Amino acid sequence: MPIYTHHLPAWKREEVEQIKDLADKYTLVGLVDVYGIPARQFQQIRRNLRSNAVVKVARNTLVEHSMNELGGHFVDLNGKVSEHSALIFANGNPFKLFKSLEQTKTKRSAKAGEITPEDIVVPAGPTTFKPGPIVGELQQAGIPAAIDGGKVKIKETKTVVKAGEAINKKQADVLSKLGIKPMPVGLSLLAVCYEGDMYLPDVLSVDDEAYKAKITLAAQQAFNLAVNAAVPTACAGVTEAQIAKAVREARNLGVEASIYEKGVIELIISKAYRQANALKAI
Repeated sequence: MPIYTHHLPAWKREEVEQIKDLADKYTLVGLVDVYGIPARQFQQIRRNLRSNAVVKVARNTLVEHSMNELGGHFVDLNGKVSEHSALIFANGNPFKLFKSLEQTKTKRSAKAGEITPEDIVVPAGPTTFKPGPIVGELQQAGIPAAIDGGKVKIKETKTVVKAGEAINKKQADVLSKLGIKPMPVGLSLLAVCYEGDMYLPDVLSVDDEAYKAKITLAAQQAFNLAVNAAVPTACAGVTEAQIAKAVREARNLGVEASIYEKGVIELIISKAYRQANALKAI
């Protein structure tokens, strides 16, 4: 049940009404994580999205007040509000919004204590570093290094941090010096409400090519099933394939049973000729 908060101070009441107005104006209402985005880049992202979406930063308490007053499925968003979340309003569908936000992300250097979303792999090979303390720093970070030809060389490809693990200070410092930027920078969609349902990233993260491949495979299997089971359908090509299959099977039956019909006699003679040659070769 919606919780109305008319007791709020005027400026907070106005903020809540602005959020509710945006929710009425757009088909999508969601939350994005803005953690780690520099202020300048955040403003640029907002400008880039201006024609398609609106990002609004508001106090968590006011977001929760707004969602409660909107009621329905919007209330579910309150469970996804975090210290670094902001509201996003857009039109279209949640899958397109998720994909567009992912495509705008860039990479930045890691900070100590951050959790990496993917394996951080340092490849084997030469570096631009001259011999010095860097060798010890690499080794302390779990990266095997040695001096080779007057330069520091990484001896073997190494997974320094696995996905889901925290990056320590030594690892963060070395990765920065190596120019490895593992942390994505951009708006990460936490949850979005659309047409009465709430969608989460694990549902919205769709591999387009894999999805297309599955649809293609399903279509091929359905086609083959319809042909082999002799099920008439409106699907293009099925009826033609069924008739062609029936003709082949009828012709083969005619040959095996020696039925002298037009289009079969030639095949019977050809079969007899092959059998005669086979006997002749014995």
